Amino acid sequence: MASDNTRDDLYVDDEYSAPRKRWMRRLGGGLSGRLSGGLIGRSLAVLVLLVALYYVAGAAIINTVDDDTSFATADVPPGASRAVEAAAALVERETDTHGWTPNDPFFLPGSILDNMPNFQQGIVKAASRFSVEMMDHIGRLRGTSQIDGDLERAAGLLKYPGNVWVWDPSVSLAPTATSESQYRAAVRALRSYNSRLASGQTVFDRRGDNLMSALERIASDLGSASAQIDGHITHGPFWLFDTDVDDIFYSTKGQLYAHYVILNALGQDFEQVLRERQLDGVWQQMLDGLKTGAELEPLIVIGGSPDALLLPNHLTAQGFYLLRARTQLYEVVNILLK
Repeated sequence: MASDNTRDDLYVDDEYSAPRKRWMRRLGGGLSGRLSGGLIGRSLAVLVLLVALYYVAGAAIINTVDDDTSFATADVPPGASRAVEAAAALVERETDTHGWTPNDPFFLPGSILDNMPNFQQGIVKAASRFSVEMMDHIGRLRGTSQIDGDLERAAGLLKYPGNVWVWDPSVSLAPTATSESQYRAAVRALRSYNSRLASGQTVFDRRGDNLMSALERIASDLGSASAQIDGHITHGPFWLFDTDVDDIFYSTKGQLYAHYVILNALGQDFEQVLRERQLDGVWQQMLDGLKTGAELEPLIVIGGSPDALLLPNHLTAQGFYLLRARTQLYEVVNILLK
């Protein structure tokens, strides 16, 4: 009997416990799979959050649209040009102090910025215009003397595109010169010129016709910017789909700002000419127009209709101050012609 009962118990165990064990194994495997899948999902979610935080927080820390119109250059040696130092200091501030962002590669937080890169490129564009005028007229005698080597170097370097990183496959597979490295070299060239100017080794021709030529070139630059604004207002997309309006606004803002800082310093370089022609009042009005346009900074740049009630076009407001400053530049030019 004992042996029969033992066989029956074994029979029962074999019949019912084996399926239970298989079910428990399947349950354990399912729980393990779900736990493993959940862990992977949470890990991916944390990774996405960290990447988003890296870009958003990093961009917020980097983002700087420095339109401080009280920006002043350091002490300039007697005989040197305040305007040349102002141009050099602006470019140096954007490349070194704030960090150059228009060429940031995709893995840096600055690559998602929009307003700051356009503002910085606008500043360099204005500095480039001024350096060309220095090379062609103010930095030489009567346009017939030899071009100053430092000014020629600075003018060429400031024309370098602002979006070139250390590697640009569209140009070469080999490493290339970055935008900021070229601009730093331009700053060194401008300061080398100023150093030689202070020691009497080169020329800064403080004549009225040279000032007039510089103002005409800057006015032409502002005219080009106004044409870009007009073209965008006339033919730009509906404001909900307009991704270029803030690019134009901040690029123009950078130009207005840099022109203001440089012209403010240039007025000190040509102080005697302005005083002799009784231009102090008109000159200050021109600076005030540039300053107001440079300080415009809406929370969100909107490209609505120019006559909209609720959603105006901010380019029209900027364009008004731009054209007002341009008109005042030509007023100074007309007085210098007399």
